[in-house]
Amino acid sequence: MRELRVLLNQTQKVRLQAALQHLRDLSFQASSPAIPVTIADTIPVNREDGILKGHGTLEFNGQVVATQCGVVEQVNKLVYVRALKARYKPEVGDIIIGRVNEIAPKRWRIEINFSQDAVLMLQSMNLPDGIQRRRTAVDELNMRSIFEENDVVCAEVRGFQHDGSLHLQARSQKYGKLERGQLLTVPAYLVKRRKQHFHHLEQYGVDLILGCNGFIWVGEHVVLGENEMPEDQESRMENQEQNFTPLKVRQQICRIANSVRLLSAHGFSLSLEIILDTAEASVSSNVEINDMLGAEFYVQTAEREVQRRASLLKKSRR
Repeated sequence: MRELRVLLNQTQKVRLQAALQHLRDLSFQASSPAIPVTIADTIPVNREDGILKGHGTLEFNGQVVATQCGVVEQVNKLVYVRALKARYKPEVGDIIIGRVNEIAPKRWRIEINFSQDAVLMLQSMNLPDGIQRRRTAVDELNMRSIFEENDVVCAEVRGFQHDGSLHLQARSQKYGKLERGQLLTVPAYLVKRRKQHFHHLEQYGVDLILGCNGFIWVGEHVVLGENEMPEDQESRMENQEQNFTPLKVRQQICRIANSVRLLSAHGFSLSLEIILDTAEASVSSNVEINDMLGAEFYVQTAEREVQRRASLLKKSRR
């Protein structure tokens, strides 16, 4: 996703700077002040407490210094530096979205915004017929009929290999190939790990998947049947191929996608609530879809975030 560039007039610049200053003040009030450090800065610690040096720290000339930029945090005796902007670090159980790069023997290699491509084994996913059986040479020959190059897929992190590569699994109906939608790329640190990453926005008729790796999918809603027979699955897939996505649904997909782009440009953490608030604000303000990325709505989004965080801070203090 290309970086959003917005041209602001002088009044809008003043409003935006004021909103960002309010956000900094609110974040300072909401939590204890953190100590920002850069590389080679000394971290003030009490040596008598027997502290443990964690990630981003190093002992030099009897002092603990930072080896990366970020803020100092301490958990019990462990002192470490948390980077404000970090790359995606996979964990087992993460919901990720990726794009197929290569079809290899008995596996697909998938690009997931990580230093290495992830691997999805043929035996780690459900076959199109839905029958649980051993994979044969015929299944291996038909791998391209399941996923082919440049297909967008959703899966779950299963584990790590000794070389650091990831193994994925897609043994549920909610995983698999994603079609009829938009794939957005945002910084991975904007997507926090939550209990639920699959969302059905009923009022818009679209599905929203927040991938922990920074890939976000906004697409047409797909009905999943828990006890669906293989014949029903095949007929449903054929009907989806024959039917086109309605214009209204495509417009709603673009509205939700523009909300994600706007929030990502501001650097706000992405959650279902804030994405829906942004989309509903555009509807209530009669803002056209292509005008959501304009200067005025860009500034209004920052001002709404100030009001939202201020109300949350008041509720937490009651």
